[in-house]
Amino acid sequence: MKFSELWLREWVNPAIDSDALANQITMAGLEVDGVEPVAGSFNGVVVGEVVECAQHPNADKLRVTKVNVGGERLLDIVCGAPNCRQGLKVAVATIGAILPGDFKIKAAKLRGEPSEGMLCSFSELGISDDHSGIIELPADAPLGTDIREYLKLDDNTIEISVTPNRADCLGIIGVARDVAVLNKAPLQEPEMVPVTATISDTLPITVEAADACPRYLGRVVKGINVNAPTPLWMKEKLRRCGIRSIDAVVDVTNYVLLELGQPMHAFDKDRIDGGIVVRMAKEGETVVLLDGSEATLNADTLVIADRRSP
Repeated sequence: MKFSELWLREWVNPAIDSDALANQITMAGLEVDGVEPVAGSFNGVVVGEVVECAQHPNADKLRVTKVNVGGERLLDIVCGAPNCRQGLKVAVATIGAILPGDFKIKAAKLRGEPSEGMLCSFSELGISDDHSGIIELPADAPLGTDIREYLKLDDNTIEISVTPNRADCLGIIGVARDVAVLNKAPLQEPEMVPVTATISDTLPITVEAADACPRYLGRVVKGINVNAPTPLWMKEKLRRCGIRSIDAVVDVTNYVLLELGQPMHAFDKDRIDGGIVVRMAKEGETVVLLDGSEATLNADTLVIADRRSP
């Protein structure tokens, strides 16, 4: 299991450093397999806004931009990212910035146009392998803020081995409980407010494999915008736990799983034929996974299905 140290510290924040924390977790019986920084080593990167974005006069794949980083004047920066556009909040490496690999940003001319910095992608900051375009920050990101501070990049991913008898630690809250006890520190549990049902829609649930799954609960939720983007802060928390962002609905269920250890899955109610059936798979039965790949099942695999298929 992987989790963010800062996420854990939202629940319990003992006055010990990362090494001591990792040692405590191991001594509690949750062996720490690794501690890795969530981003590369860099400085001089701040929040900026693309105020102007025009085609480079001498290069089809480049754009000439003017970028506001909260200083006295706008910076001229040449960018080749396909998602660069006016009004976008971005991560700007200013002149003198040092990026991962000891790469220093200097004033330059690119195909005849001056460039006073660089608009950065996640890969250029050592955050992830994503180099498809520059980082798109929320519209309310404060200009001039250090990007390490804004994205809380002074963090570590901690990976632990969870033994079968410690299923309570398959969520961050379980690890936090142990850390709280070991340090005699308060556990900052959020207030859970029950949600009152406002619709009468239900869906039948049949548990045929009670030995493998004694209880299965569901709830119908309406009015969800499936096209809404996942907030960057949530994407970052998932990434630091080794989870790829898929869409807002799936990301929320994964977020709850990581934090509370409660497995969840969201289904499109309109595509469920006859209700939910919890059963063992049929030998050779197939299921299409979230990434589009197909898995072949054997008879000792528990599945959540409808009347037709998993």
